[in-house]
Amino acid sequence: MEQLRDRPHAQVLIIGGGINGVGTFRDLALQGIDVALVERGDYCQGASGASSHMIHGGIRYLENGEFRLVQESVVERNGLLNIAPHYVKPLKTTIPIFSTFSGILAAPLRFLTHKQQGKHVERGAFLIKAGLTLYDSFSRNGGSVPRHQFMGRKTALSELPKLNPEIKYAATYFDASVHNPERLTLDVLQDGEKAGAAGGGTTGAGDNTAGVSQARAINYVGATAVTDDGVELTDQLTGKSFSFTADVVVNTTGAWVDQTNAVLGGATRYMGGTKGSHIVLDHPELLAACNGREIFFEHTDGRIVLIYPMGDRVLVGTTDIDADMTETPVCTPEEVDYFFELIGHVFPSIPMDRGNIVYSFAGVRPLPRHDETQPGFVSRDYRIERSEVTLGGKASGGRKVSTLSLVGGKWTTFRALSEHMADDVLAILGSERKVSTAKLAIGGGAGFPCTDAGIEAWIRGHVTPTLDATRAGVLLTRYGTRATEVIAYLQNGPSGQDGADRVFDSTPELSSREIAFMVEHEQIGHLIDVLIRRTSLAFRGLVTADLLTETAQALAGPLGWDASRCADEIQHAQDILHRFHGVQDKSLIA
Repeated sequence: MEQLRDRPHAQVLIIGGGINGVGTFRDLALQGIDVALVERGDYCQGASGASSHMIHGGIRYLENGEFRLVQESVVERNGLLNIAPHYVKPLKTTIPIFSTFSGILAAPLRFLTHKQQGKHVERGAFLIKAGLTLYDSFSRNGGSVPRHQFMGRKTALSELPKLNPEIKYAATYFDASVHNPERLTLDVLQDGEKAGAAGGGTTGAGDNTAGVSQARAINYVGATAVTDDGVELTDQLTGKSFSFTADVVVNTTGAWVDQTNAVLGGATRYMGGTKGSHIVLDHPELLAACNGREIFFEHTDGRIVLIYPMGDRVLVGTTDIDADMTETPVCTPEEVDYFFELIGHVFPSIPMDRGNIVYSFAGVRPLPRHDETQPGFVSRDYRIERSEVTLGGKASGGRKVSTLSLVGGKWTTFRALSEHMADDVLAILGSERKVSTAKLAIGGGAGFPCTDAGIEAWIRGHVTPTLDATRAGVLLTRYGTRATEVIAYLQNGPSGQDGADRVFDSTPELSSREIAFMVEHEQIGHLIDVLIRRTSLAFRGLVTADLLTETAQALAGPLGWDASRCADEIQHAQDILHRFHGVQDKSLIA
């Protein structure tokens, strides 16, 4: 906050701290641009944190004729496997198929009209084989994943014996998943901050003082109005406001682009988001049935849905419903019924119970306005809209500022999208690109060991008398090779009982010094940030009353919280987990 208030100007102000805003922040910082980013909540709190955790080429977009998007998505998927191997992993995917020639006549109509014509007709083996063959062709250059395989019923059931015995075929191909999208977003953000700090020099605000950061990012700060002096930024934690100016404004607020533009006095005709929900299950039988792969298929209503393992949990999603932008999205009981129905369609012998659900989440996709087009057929491609807004009122004379609004965008293509947005900004500023991000390792992906033997060797090499192999493995999973920096921080605390690192009693996956590291380096605003977005503890259903208390106490010292604030933060976390993520109160109350 002090960095923003002390120098309330930047060449570029980015509003929105999801993956696309953060990716643009990193790209511009690497080009030496003076850039500031504000996010009204926590980083990756909106749609970026409510995704299906997939990095995929988008095979189903072929039916919509979005060949450019598929090409870009496959290239970016392959690239992320190389530059972010700590979080992006290959994902073996199987499609169960129940017919041979079904859908041959309906598919061309869907392609031409982007609408379902009459009663739904499922896609049969012939169509899926054609789609996968075309999909493979996009991976010819630089591809690192195997091509698809087709198998008959007998072979499919031998590999996945719990599949519906009525299947006729199964097809298997590879995509990728991102198991910790929130932490990948933080890595991208920190890359930008480090690039800005290293740049120093000219700040674009007439300040040539060496050491002044050219990349400043802050969460829990929203753009709330246009004032005589510029854009009003309001600290959501304290309520304090100040004015900020920029030469270019970039609006990457996702489904809320129109609302943000309304604040700025810009165009508000772009968005038409849809809600997507997911559930996370603790279900060993379903986990075993997946056999380490994603089950990706067409449900009876034509919706493309997925079931796949994430560690020792199973993720199931997703729905596609026109969103009410006046309400916070939540996974409804009706959507849970839908998920259980689709699981039963694929694995009919596996019993399901709501007691298996440990977490649920929902987000609003930042899709373009689509009028009569069905949600499933709305383009997943992106575009950048440019307009002019006046910052500053009559008292200051006001001035026209270019605003770039991102419409659409998906996780898989965030790097290419960010490059596109950054190039548009550079053109407005009259600057040139200095660095490509295409092959630039992201954060803890640099030097990450990509084999099981390499991971085991890394862990052995970082075991100390105060850090066992299990804890070292947790840190490597959480931070990638940046875990080396974290381990050094854990072991270099002040001497004495209060300064020494202490592993939590409520979970072996956190410690007092690691919490202090997060406060110092990762902008913690609330207790819930640690549970949902700095760790995967909430996602995996591991939050307990004891963990809430212990985490709040660990945050109290470095954040200056008193007992009353700790109690408020615990209550806030309980409310968030219960109201928006389906976590039952009984697990959160001592």
